[in-house]
Amino acid sequence: MSVRSMTGFARSDGSDGVYRWAWEIRTVNGKGLDLRFRFPQGFERLDPPTRERCAARLTRGSVQATLTIASEGAATRIRINDAVLDDVLAAAERLRGRIDFQPPTLDGLLSVRGVVELVENEVDEEGRVALDNAVLRSLDRALDDLVAMREREGQAIGVLLTQQLAEIGRLAHEAEVAPARSPDAIRARLSEQVSALLDASPTFDAARLHQEAVFLATKADIREEIDRLQAHVSAATALLSEGGAVGRRLDFLAQEFSRETNTLCSKANDLSVTTIGLSLKAVVDQFREQIQNLE
Repeated sequence: MSVRSMTGFARSDGSDGVYRWAWEIRTVNGKGLDLRFRFPQGFERLDPPTRERCAARLTRGSVQATLTIASEGAATRIRINDAVLDDVLAAAERLRGRIDFQPPTLDGLLSVRGVVELVENEVDEEGRVALDNAVLRSLDRALDDLVAMREREGQAIGVLLTQQLAEIGRLAHEAEVAPARSPDAIRARLSEQVSALLDASPTFDAARLHQEAVFLATKADIREEIDRLQAHVSAATALLSEGGAVGRRLDFLAQEFSRETNTLCSKANDLSVTTIGLSLKAVVDQFREQIQNLE
């Protein structure tokens, strides 16, 4: 299984008798799974199964799914909205003793907006279930296409991440074998610094200076940071090979990369190691930016 992007688009059309419909699904980056649906009037009943299907296929991202339905040649009929008609008659009754007016006529009542409605003939329960199932099958096809698109984009991102991990590993190794980190180089540099201090002020305690030099040498050691960087490279590489919804875990490792790189830069006591650390920071920032696109 490959890693998947959180961005994608899919469309699926369908028909059943006089009904024609289309699903459109758009997804973008998100911290969690945010599902938002739009249904035509009367089809809000599809919200629960739609939500269930999307949650089963997607684990992260902001999802917008829209269903449009049209009927072609569907039979229509006139329906009296009894609730509105009762409200009109009740209002007329309340006004009877207050003002002088003619009783409402039939054509007057029917002309009140909302009293008469033009509606399509409703399908029976069996037909409604069949229509719902057909619409949901179209949703499944749209989700198939969406997941496939997210996987294709995820594969491209995975290639970039693999290259960046290799570069992080290479730079960590370069810092490890840097000539400035050899014991002889460190000893010579500290010796020069101690000699300069003693020449500047002969009253300095040589033993205390030696202790401080040892402390500074220990503090400047980046062995631990290099080991952790290499371990994080191995862990991130394993996650990419595992595939699936690994974006959150990779994001955590990206934060660890950043932390170790910052520490390495702060400990660097030579220009060559500092340069390597700055290159590491640039690659880690690129890695973390790409991670934000993964599910």
